[in-house]
Amino acid sequence: MTVIRRATLLDLKHVEIVVHAAYSGYITRIGREPGPMLDDYASLIGRGLVHVLDDGGVVGAVVLVPEPGTMLLDNVAVDPASQGKGYGRLLLKFAEQEARRQGFGVIRLYTNVLMTENIALYSRLGYVETHRAEEKGYSRIYMEKHLLERSRLI
Repeated sequence: MTVIRRATLLDLKHVEIVVHAAYSGYITRIGREPGPMLDDYASLIGRGLVHVLDDGGVVGAVVLVPEPGTMLLDNVAVDPASQGKGYGRLLLKFAEQEARRQGFGVIRLYTNVLMTENIALYSRLGYVETHRAEEKGYSRIYMEKHLLERSRLI
């Protein structure tokens, strides 16, 4: 049975493996490890910001960070061995539902400008580019999606 649940520290190694596998293919294209490969997942899990997609084992993860007025979709990753099963879309749908559940009318994300497949997917799902910036040595594109008519500021 496929479930999305809040990650615990018992999931830490699995989350790190999934993220590494999902992003390692971009190292050559970007010229360095993508930002999500450098994150402190023990801290993120400890803060309750990570959810995992469990299908008899952790095959995906999503990091959601509440911010003033918006939910940041900080990372979504699916193990390449499990891609093509709709898990990425399932995690994105979960992220939007969780943002709504927490009262947010907007969800935002950023990705490397060279991750063109991701940008195309986000665009198809209704995310709109807001700006581009250089941050931490990465060229990033920022996107957002409006979820509700009115947003409760948090």
